[in-house]
Amino acid sequence: MSYASEATPGLVNEDYVVAGPGWVVVLDGATPRPGVDGGCAHGPAWLVRRLGSELASRLAGEDGEPLPELLAGSIENVREMHGGACDLENRDSPSATVAILRRRDAVEWLVLADSPLLLEDGDGLRVVRDDRVDRLPDYSVEGVRAARNSPGGFWVASTRPEAAYEALTGRAGGVRRAALFTDGASRLVERFGLLDWRGLLDLLDGEGPGELIRRTREAERERDGGGARGKRFDDATAVLVRF
Repeated sequence: MSYASEATPGLVNEDYVVAGPGWVVVLDGATPRPGVDGGCAHGPAWLVRRLGSELASRLAGEDGEPLPELLAGSIENVREMHGGACDLENRDSPSATVAILRRRDAVEWLVLADSPLLLEDGDGLRVVRDDRVDRLPDYSVEGVRAARNSPGGFWVASTRPEAAYEALTGRAGGVRRAALFTDGASRLVERFGLLDWRGLLDLLDGEGPGELIRRTREAERERDGGGARGKRFDDATAVLVRF
C-alpha cells in the first residue's frame, strides 16, 4: 500500500488515513461554511482522528464485524467523546466522509459520501461513488442543512450512528488493484476533467500518490475549479492498494 495526504495550502489537514494488515480507512472532514455554527467545541480534524482511531481499533480486532455495524459503533463511541458542551442534535455538527476497504475471503468495501473508491479486476474497472450530494435541489446553507443525514438527502459520519447503514457497500473477488480518494484528490477527473478514472488509477500506480497530488495542485492553480459549490483548493488524499 502507498498513500499521500496533503492539506489545503496554509491550512490544517482535515483528511485522515489509517491502515493495518488487510484494511485501510480514508476520512475527509467537512470544512464548515463561514458563519455556520455547528454547536460543537470540536472541528473536522478532531472528528476524523477520533473516528479513524475507533475504526482502526475495530478493524484490527479481526472479528469480521460487518462494515456498517463497525462504522455505526465507531460513530456512537465518538459521539460520547464530545461531552456535554456540544449540541449533538445540531445538523451542522462536524462530519466526515468515510471509505473503508477490507480484505478477507473477498475484498469488502464501504463508501459514505463523496470519497470515491476504484476496484480493478479481470473484468475491468469499477467506480464506487456516492453521488447523493451532487443531486440536492438546494445548495444554500439551509438547503444543505435540511438534506444532511436525512432521507432523500445525503449521509455523512457525524453524530447519528444510523448514517452508517446508508453507506454504499459490497464485496468483490479477484481484485488486483484498488484506490481510495478524498474528493480533493479525485478532482483531475470529477472537477477538471483532465483524466478519466482509468487514467487516474494508472497515474496513481505509475507515478505515485505524491505526483497525483502535485498535478492536482497545478490544476487548481491554473483553473479556478471552485465554482459556486466548491473550493479552489482542497485537502487531498490518495491511497493505492495492490493485491
